[in-house]
Amino acid sequence: MAPIVRQTSEMLRKLTEIRRYSIFSDSFTFACCCGLVNTTCQCLGEAYECKVCVGLFGAQKTELCKGVLRSLTWSRQAFTHLFAIPANMRLKQVALVFIFIILVWTTAVYLFFSDGFGESKKRLYNQLSKLEDGIQEQFRLNNEMIQDTKQFLQKKQKSSTPVLEATVQKQNHLQVDKETQGSQEGKLPVLVFACNRVSVTRCLDRLLQYRPDADKFPIIVSQDCDHDETAEIIRSYGPQVTLMQQPDQSDIQVPPKEKKFKGYFKIARHYGWALNQMFFNFNFSTVIIVEDDLEIAPDFFEYFLGTHPLLQKDPTLWCVSAWNDNGKEGLVDTERPELLYRTDFFPGLGWMLTRNLWLELYTKWPRSYWDDWIREPAQRRGRSCIRPEISRTKTFGKIGVSNGMYFEKHLKFIKLNDKFVPFSKMNLSYLLKENYDKDFVGSVYKCPTVKYDDLRDNHISFDGPVRITYRKLNEYKLISKKLGLMDDFRGGVPRMAYKGIVTFYYQARTVHLAPSANWEGYQLSWS
Repeated sequence: MAPIVRQTSEMLRKLTEIRRYSIFSDSFTFACCCGLVNTTCQCLGEAYECKVCVGLFGAQKTELCKGVLRSLTWSRQAFTHLFAIPANMRLKQVALVFIFIILVWTTAVYLFFSDGFGESKKRLYNQLSKLEDGIQEQFRLNNEMIQDTKQFLQKKQKSSTPVLEATVQKQNHLQVDKETQGSQEGKLPVLVFACNRVSVTRCLDRLLQYRPDADKFPIIVSQDCDHDETAEIIRSYGPQVTLMQQPDQSDIQVPPKEKKFKGYFKIARHYGWALNQMFFNFNFSTVIIVEDDLEIAPDFFEYFLGTHPLLQKDPTLWCVSAWNDNGKEGLVDTERPELLYRTDFFPGLGWMLTRNLWLELYTKWPRSYWDDWIREPAQRRGRSCIRPEISRTKTFGKIGVSNGMYFEKHLKFIKLNDKFVPFSKMNLSYLLKENYDKDFVGSVYKCPTVKYDDLRDNHISFDGPVRITYRKLNEYKLISKKLGLMDDFRGGVPRMAYKGIVTFYYQARTVHLAPSANWEGYQLSWS
């Protein structure tokens, strides 16, 4: 407020000086604060310079005039009107404004320092003091709880150590000493997750049947659930298979609304423990994961052997999967089992990961629903997986924690490859990102666009691949359902998509269900 008073006083002084000029007259309606006749003042933003203002204010005329105008919050029109009245009345009006400002300022100071405000301030201070005391008390309680938790965990660790040691002693070759840790490089172990399915034999029989090298591809079964019959069946394979058993069989506390999904919590716990064993105990650098309800193709091992160098070389890849979510009979080209693609979707169901990835994930491994969690943008971080045209795994597990949710409608129709492809002898460098984005993605948008009805009715007069464009979520879901594709999203990504493009085989031609060419990325809200 003080600057306003000073500027108002300065303006009054300047106006007094202006009145001394002989050209000043009360009878005119002035366009300028200085009253220059037939001239418009530049300090008000007009075209001509006011020589009176130049004489009085010098080089700073514009800033000073505008400053006075801003301080009094007068518009240009109001200011002009003020100086259109006689000079003695102008000075009286300015004086009244000055007095009004002083009164407002005095009233504000009085209210601020009055006793009523002081009482409010005192009450506020008391409330803040109580809040501070409450926060300090909460910190004290939290510290006590942390100490109690630490003591509980220490006791639990001591009590569980004998159980873990006894379990390890029962496992064949589970502990890896320092001399053998270095020898694990170059091996591609297969980790089989088992629980209480005695049908695990179907999975193990195929793995042993198609395994080309026992030393290159050791098979390790990790069993949860403490199911004796399943454990005995696994042990019956002798030295061909190594068994390790997850020692923590304690009950898992889950939110009341998720009690029926407790199985997913146990699976996540089992995965975390088993992968820690593989990477930190066995010291493997790469692991191939299989579940006990999967059957494998004849070239399963060859597929991972051939793609392993890609996973090591390309930092934009974070997994290789043997699974195609849209790999149903009629949606894959059975004459081209060698076809491989990149996908932004994590397929799972027979997949390979590296120790570097596990080092990134294990510290934040979730309590449940690990497969949906791993598909979130925070974990995927813009990376992709390799997936085949024709799946190298097929599930026969209708009964499980998902209660056959997808089995009858989808999973049982997946085509399992039956032709051997020598991937390790092929040049797969086209799958490296720098090559793939240029060649594959570029070719997709050169394909002619067609409508679904024309594709369905085979009303296309030319051969070769085609493209169907989608722009909105409901468009994608409608078209994918009509085509028989899985229409759901995880982490904003449609199943098997790469840069939004879902490629499949339909009516004897390759079809790309693709977003428009100006696609800006996945939208999490589509999940």
